[in-house]
Amino acid sequence: MDLFAHANTFATEPLASRMRPRTLEQYVGQEHILGEGRLLKRAIRADQLTSLIFYGPPGTGKTTLARVIANSTASRFVSMNAVLSGVKDLREAITEARKAQEGYSRRTILFIDEVHRWNKSQQDALLPWVEKGTFILIGATTENPYFEVNKALVSRSRVFQLKGLSEDNLRQIASQTLKDSERGYGKWQVEFDQEALDHLVKVAAGDARSLLNALQLAVETTPETFPPPEASRIHITLETAEESIQQRAVLYDKEGDYHFDTISAFIKSLRGSDPDGALYWMARMIRAGEDPRYIFRRMLISACEDVGMADPQALGVVEAAASAYDRVGLPEGNFHLTHAALYLATCPKSNSSLAFFDALDAVERDEAEIPNHLRDASRDAHSFGHGKGYKYPHAFREHWVAQQYLPETLKGRIFYQPSRQGHEGDIQEQVIRRREDQLDQMLSEDPEILSFSPGDKERDRWIRRVQGQSTSRKKLLEALTDSMKVARSDRILLTPLRWNRLFWELFRKVPEGGLTALVDRKEYRQLVEFSMETLPEAERPTLVESSLANLHWDQHPQLTSMQWEHIVIDGLANVQELECFNTLTPKLVPGGWIYGCQPLPGVGSRLSDLLQDCLEPGIYAQVKEAEKEFYEKRAPLPDQEAWEKLDKLKLQAWNQLTLVETVGLSEQWLAPWLLNREGSWWQTISAQLAPQDAKTVREHLKADRLPASWGWTRTWQIFRLQKDSDSAPKN
Repeated sequence: MDLFAHANTFATEPLASRMRPRTLEQYVGQEHILGEGRLLKRAIRADQLTSLIFYGPPGTGKTTLARVIANSTASRFVSMNAVLSGVKDLREAITEARKAQEGYSRRTILFIDEVHRWNKSQQDALLPWVEKGTFILIGATTENPYFEVNKALVSRSRVFQLKGLSEDNLRQIASQTLKDSERGYGKWQVEFDQEALDHLVKVAAGDARSLLNALQLAVETTPETFPPPEASRIHITLETAEESIQQRAVLYDKEGDYHFDTISAFIKSLRGSDPDGALYWMARMIRAGEDPRYIFRRMLISACEDVGMADPQALGVVEAAASAYDRVGLPEGNFHLTHAALYLATCPKSNSSLAFFDALDAVERDEAEIPNHLRDASRDAHSFGHGKGYKYPHAFREHWVAQQYLPETLKGRIFYQPSRQGHEGDIQEQVIRRREDQLDQMLSEDPEILSFSPGDKERDRWIRRVQGQSTSRKKLLEALTDSMKVARSDRILLTPLRWNRLFWELFRKVPEGGLTALVDRKEYRQLVEFSMETLPEAERPTLVESSLANLHWDQHPQLTSMQWEHIVIDGLANVQELECFNTLTPKLVPGGWIYGCQPLPGVGSRLSDLLQDCLEPGIYAQVKEAEKEFYEKRAPLPDQEAWEKLDKLKLQAWNQLTLVETVGLSEQWLAPWLLNREGSWWQTISAQLAPQDAKTVREHLKADRLPASWGWTRTWQIFRLQKDSDSAPKN
């Protein structure tokens, strides 16, 4: 009788159902959420559950985990399957749950398997009872709950993602099954060839249900009749194992998560230049029946989005392969799919085409006026002067000339940033060089000029600092930072944040949150905050709104107790700013360093250099003398003696760096020099000249009488100071 009952149980209940774990101790896998000390395990043991959603592929233990909870909780446990149950069943469950809550103060846990199968109205019907606490919801889904489950339900639940089981987990489940005399095959001597069990575990690919189904088929079909007498020997060969588990169906739904996740993995493999990953994910899509034309469409997008100008031929290669596929078809068309995928995966990458969306954003913000010189001259040149001032590039050497092509309100704005990859790397230097020439044409500020148009100072300085980096600026950056001996765990203070490239170079030296920067201008803060969005919060540099001159440590609690191993100063305006070092020195650790770079206007080239061969010697001498007075008044900078007098700081290096930059001698570049106002270069010069001589000088300082460009020599002072090692730290 017992044997008959046992046989009946084996005949009617699948092994996967019989072997479901009943307690947490029997549950195998998912250590990332059920390991010792993990939140979910503590909550189950304490019977203090809140609403949960289990998300993961089939066979990973979502329903099993819900049954373990059912066996562990003192609450009522109600189970539903979203495929079989509807709103009527839910209403009945609500009625019973309210009775238990109101009459017996007993909670109800409602488990809904395949919860994503319920439509929006069904999920909405559940929401108020979850909010009131009538139910504690446990949902199980193979689809991403953030897309397929009511957002309100998700926001009120803790989502746990279950992963495919490891091979070790599957072997452990198989071992338990073969040893269990009550629910498994412990009453018989089941023996597997090593290759046979390896095959089952490998093909099951993380799915415990698939493994147990195959195990059941292999064990129960090997004897002539099942169950055989107790202690019978059942031997499973590799051939039997292969027959018992067919090729596992690829988890792929063209409208579900696996479809989008797989194509995402494919595109990311292409973008990451991994041909092996790309081929694997593409094969998986083809194996699941994906339309190859869809894959080609995604590769056509990738050819421009991820490869772009780094290899302009990529688009043509994919288009040609897609056309060939249409002519050839499958199975030979797989060669064309493979050819296109391998080309994209192995060619250089650039996403600079995303610049279009920055331009589109600028258009949506403000549809600016078209500059007059870019308007159509064929219709309105006579009446409105349209096209006047336009320079025809083909009339110039190299078929190019610097001129403004953007609207006035977007002057100096940069959208396209060429990468250094492939073909784009070949054109990068040319693009940047021409852009710098155009910026020189457009901008009215120069570190040498020392006088600026009232409304343009902030904008122009911003553009010159953050857009593009010339070779000379790169050399300046290297001169300032190469001498820094920085450990990864050090802390750096930058003041002020003026130079985007310097900011990120310092961040690379201390990438784990060790950089602090003082910011006194909104536009600089906005730029770096935008760039910081992709960084983990713990690694982001600290930005403090303050200027060095107005800095009070007690107004910034996050800085009160801080000290830095390195402080970097990006320029001083005058000698008086040396007093700020008294504020910084106490915040520098003993033996710490202060580094800085300071432009020295007038030490290199001067505007009078352009007049040397144009003016009579007497007039030229007067101009030079007046210019000397201009720089002495406008740029009184610290000398070496002033630095050496600083308290507790020892000057360790005092070097000048001379660089030559190509300056476009345009009307825009000359205009700030020639402003006729107090303190300007022109006001200083003209005050020392006779009116006729001043007029002569002015005539010679017109763009059409000067070279198109000039090699302008600039000089920078690079300094490095060290705090006395025996200085006591102060807060």
